[in-house]
Amino acid sequence: MASVTAAMVKDLREKTGAGMMDCKNALNETEGDIEAAVDWLRKKGLSKAAKKSGRVAAEGLVAVAVHGTDGVVAEVNSETDFVARNEEFQALARTIALVAVEKGLTDVEAIKGAHYPGGGTVADAIANAIATIGENMTLRRVAAVHVAQGVVGQYVHNSVADGLGKIGVLVALESTGDTVALTPLARLIALHVAAASPLALEASELDPAIVAREKAVLADKNAGKPAHVLEKIVESGLKTYYKEVCLLDQPSIHAEHANKTIGQVVKEAEKAAGAPVKLASFVRYSLGEGIEKQESDFAAEVAAAVGGQV
Repeated sequence: MASVTAAMVKDLREKTGAGMMDCKNALNETEGDIEAAVDWLRKKGLSKAAKKSGRVAAEGLVAVAVHGTDGVVAEVNSETDFVARNEEFQALARTIALVAVEKGLTDVEAIKGAHYPGGGTVADAIANAIATIGENMTLRRVAAVHVAQGVVGQYVHNSVADGLGKIGVLVALESTGDTVALTPLARLIALHVAAASPLALEASELDPAIVAREKAVLADKNAGKPAHVLEKIVESGLKTYYKEVCLLDQPSIHAEHANKTIGQVVKEAEKAAGAPVKLASFVRYSLGEGIEKQESDFAAEVAAAVGGQV
């Protein structure tokens, strides 16, 4: 049997985009024949795609879909930004969001098991795209907003196609009033959310761990002050913090609403709507947030795959 070297594995990987161990196995099976190894990998089909699942997928697209008073935002990841410009990948991300909103699903595993237009499941569609495009892809997360009556506004930042981009936002306004008047307001607030990155609708909805951490920072910054003074400083500091991270308390970024909070803007909209208006919920997804991208030494990776041979 021919000896498989790191150079051979590297060459095959560059030709096919297949995983390192896939390339090594292909060369072993074909006794080092590069062209035969290429064919061997092609014949693997979906099994080749499955083996790409270990790669970090931190690029891709955020997809937004609205159906009446229901909205869904989904993050579908790929390994490279280049794939986000692929029409097949864009169609996949868009269709996944549509499946989720039409079926009322937010659980990732449930969505993967749902029927995909054209046949099979969503999971099948993802696997087929992996095999065709040649990168690992994952449905990472899905969130939804809903109101019984009112409007759902949307905004996509860095859009590459309709409903697809790097940041996706949904805003739900609950009201029995005029939806024609409320629709542009919902979009304006969605624009604000994209820019201002609120953490919660109001202070009571903030993660207690985040509040505790902010209290600790304020206390540390003012260490040494009398207890009663420190308590007031922390309390004041938290109020300022809430104005920075709670949507209803944030000053609007729009010039037409200068010096007004989002809560005030919503309240003032009641006159045009002809009924009370409540900002019920929002969702903001930024592509790849929280994903730790792996950095690797390519030469070392190749050497490790072939047992140190060069």
